[in-house]
Amino acid sequence: MSGFGVAGAPPAPAITGWTHLRTGKVRELYSNETGNLLIVASDRISAFDWVLPTEIPNKGAVLTQLSLWWFEQLKHLVPNHIISTEVPAEVVGRAVIAKPLTMYPIECVARGYLTGSGWAEYKNEQKVCGNDLPAGLLDGSQLPSSIFTPATKAEIGDHDINIDFLTATKIVGSETAMQLRDLTLAIYDFAAGIAQERGIILADTKFEFGTDSHGELTLGDEVLTPDSSRFWDAAVWQPGGSQPSFDKQYLRDYLVSSGWDRESNPPILPTEIVEKTAQRYEAAFLKITGTEFKAQSVKN
Repeated sequence: MSGFGVAGAPPAPAITGWTHLRTGKVRELYSNETGNLLIVASDRISAFDWVLPTEIPNKGAVLTQLSLWWFEQLKHLVPNHIISTEVPAEVVGRAVIAKPLTMYPIECVARGYLTGSGWAEYKNEQKVCGNDLPAGLLDGSQLPSSIFTPATKAEIGDHDINIDFLTATKIVGSETAMQLRDLTLAIYDFAAGIAQERGIILADTKFEFGTDSHGELTLGDEVLTPDSSRFWDAAVWQPGGSQPSFDKQYLRDYLVSSGWDRESNPPILPTEIVEKTAQRYEAAFLKITGTEFKAQSVKN
């Protein structure tokens, strides 16, 4: 297992009335006697399949509150797992009560721009996850239309693996794969339009879907956050390299430039990197929602 891993994370806090189930890269998961889940977003941050030893202040609250904002915008397209934001006092602002879902074992990724692992694949094959693309695109180029590029879900410390649509059908079935693809692209295109109006390019993002106790396809986990998406500054977007962003790409770029050997434990982050990463997360929240982030503010 890479990074300080789940085992190296601080012990999950005890919360009266809730039983701790699992520690993830970022979230702590609890359940209660009704079977509902309490999902608490920590300030941990991961990069290159490692959980870093330095936390980003208020990150968990930003992820939670921004997800809640997006869930509200998307409710006409897909139901979500949120039951309530009336959570125990010690986790107010960074937690939600959600219904349990049977999750599909693939990451549902949508891309409207070429970058990251998609750019690496394009350079070799002129396609991404089986999607043929035109010649001459650059790192950061806008695609002719958004594409569905699913990936396998990896355990902590392992790599997600990009797959093509045919492989996705073998994992979840043809009908379900088509449904997930169509819904992923519909959500992405809708959200990208909202982001563009606010001066942000939603370059790509990933969604997690499952079914509830009635078998209804439901959107879970987080949605359209700086952890799960690439948010670029539309005012200065220029294809041909790394883009100024409001996500954790700034942190990734620092780690690359630091000379860190990814086979060894990641370094403790300098104060400046921590502060600037936190600023980018809060700037994304402000630009998208139109309201300034407040650590203890959550819609009930």
